[in-house]
Amino acid sequence: MEPVHDPRLYSNRYQVTHLIARGGMAMVYRAQDTLLNRAVALKILYPELSEDPLFVERFRREAQAAANLSHPNIVPVFDWGEDGDTYFIVMELVEGTSLAEMLRGGVTLTAARSAQIVAQVAAALGYAHRSGVVHRDVKPGNILITRDGQVKVTDFGIAQAVSSEDHLAEAGSVMGTATYFSPEQAEGAAVDGRSDVYSLGVVLYEMLVGRPPFVGDTPVEVSSQHVHSAVPALSKFSNTVPHDLEAIAMEALSKSPSNRYQTADEFRADLIRFSEGQPVHAAMRDTAFFGEDATRSVAAVGGERTRSVPIMTGPRTDVRRRRGRNYSGILLIIVILLIAGGAYAFFTHDKTTTTLMPNVIGQQQVLATKNLKNQGLDVGLVRSLASKKPRGTVISTDPNPGKKVTKGDSVSIVVSKGITTTPETVHDLVGLSVSNAVSELTHEHLVYRIDQTPTAPPGVSVIPNNVISQSPSAGTVVQSGTKVILTVLAPGTKYDLESVAGDTQAAAGAALANQQLSVSTVMHSCSDTINQGLVVGTNPAAGSLVAQGQAINLIVSSGPCTVYMPSVVGDTEAAANAALGTQGLSAAYSPDPTAVCAAGAPPTVASQTDQPGTAVKYGSVVQLTICQTPAATTTTTTTTTPTTTTTP
Repeated sequence: MEPVHDPRLYSNRYQVTHLIARGGMAMVYRAQDTLLNRAVALKILYPELSEDPLFVERFRREAQAAANLSHPNIVPVFDWGEDGDTYFIVMELVEGTSLAEMLRGGVTLTAARSAQIVAQVAAALGYAHRSGVVHRDVKPGNILITRDGQVKVTDFGIAQAVSSEDHLAEAGSVMGTATYFSPEQAEGAAVDGRSDVYSLGVVLYEMLVGRPPFVGDTPVEVSSQHVHSAVPALSKFSNTVPHDLEAIAMEALSKSPSNRYQTADEFRADLIRFSEGQPVHAAMRDTAFFGEDATRSVAAVGGERTRSVPIMTGPRTDVRRRRGRNYSGILLIIVILLIAGGAYAFFTHDKTTTTLMPNVIGQQQVLATKNLKNQGLDVGLVRSLASKKPRGTVISTDPNPGKKVTKGDSVSIVVSKGITTTPETVHDLVGLSVSNAVSELTHEHLVYRIDQTPTAPPGVSVIPNNVISQSPSAGTVVQSGTKVILTVLAPGTKYDLESVAGDTQAAAGAALANQQLSVSTVMHSCSDTINQGLVVGTNPAAGSLVAQGQAINLIVSSGPCTVYMPSVVGDTEAAANAALGTQGLSAAYSPDPTAVCAAGAPPTVASQTDQPGTAVKYGSVVQLTICQTPAATTTTTTTTTPTTTTTP
């Protein structure tokens, strides 16, 4: 990240500090939310695009699409808006790196790590697809890895609700990143979740062999290959990719959507089966053509920016097309040869080619493989399974021992991984965010399932995206690999608003944000119980049912509503002012001609209109009289001497 030279404040709230990245539609900054005092990611639409209503609409759709998705593997959107002629989206700031940075320079990841990352991405896409949103731009740059290994998918910039019938891309073009296009996306055809499955298959391919299946000098060239060229087998570039994982990748990369995994959840399930050493479904059925006629590699397309690419036209094929010929004569010759060959095999068949499957159960894998080969059998699929048998020991075969087999047949064996489970204590996850709970379970070598409830439990402090309950309960001792069920609120469920009375404005704002709510306006009201400047309450009031994202009004104390009148008779003006000021009161003075101050003493309060202990309104003006000094009394008093009349 690079510091910005002009730390602009957006909407009087978001202060940009660093530039994170430049995307196809927007710049992404690290910013500080000054209201909630937290770091966020601020995505700002390019100025030249802000003038284009189509791009602004697409940008708005991104905010709506992502804001409605609540999943531990999806980067949440907090806010969106406009500032002057600039449009922006506020998202969670993910501390970590992108998958694109991890793969830079042709770096490859291990099969286990690749399967783990892609399974988490598939979980996010599966959730989005069930919510009616197709990502349309799945690529390493939109896959983020946190410092604790959590995978998060971001940038639903091209995503649209599946039910939407309007198309925002220019006529004759399609938005996306050509390297990761699905064939139907490159052709401009309607897409569904299976298009994301294909794109994620491209990502898995790149993670395993250090390059995507198709490269070219221009996006158009790459798009054309997605439509017309066969996917090169991963073994062409690397001989270290496990066969089962290659089968998974190739099924995801089938040209026809009907031949791919039909959902991202199916894709994820096969990846989990691979990680657990179980047979994968992709290896049991025909997948995309492992052809050798793919277009040759040329210089890679620079960057992976989302852009508009001309629509490619079909037909879509998996193999090289051949010139039409008359094969009738050739077919006749082949039939004759097959009949002759079959007759020869029947009459010359060596009866010793059929044998019984030897029993190699209990033998170490190396010895069992040697014994099977000595019997003329090939060892095909080898899978590992947790077992109480010693590690490396064959625990079963297919066919079973004693079954008839023919020399040259391929047989399968299952080898023990030994006892791989360990006792684990389930921690208390209730109240944690889903992402933190999942991290905790991963650390404990446990797996999880997230269930949603449409009803908030009574008497329980509920926060969206936080765990409401768990099974097994905290403190239960289970074996590693045990599934823990986490229950969270279903999207749209209403829950009780917590009280923030007595908090500072900042603390109340943070508490509401933790409940997935926002502060709308701040009002003021007097309070006899809450100190000035602290929160008196909210509108709606605490305990009311609210929904995620709802705006809440804060009510802040302006001071007490009533105070009690202190006794100030006999005080000097300065002392009286101080005593009244502590209660939020002020004084108005008038002379009291009937009260004479003590000789040599300063003037003092002679009387007060409100008696001590009387409740008066906060901020009132109290009427006080002040005594008069003897000198003042003399000057203001007129003495009349009676006239004496003498009568002679």
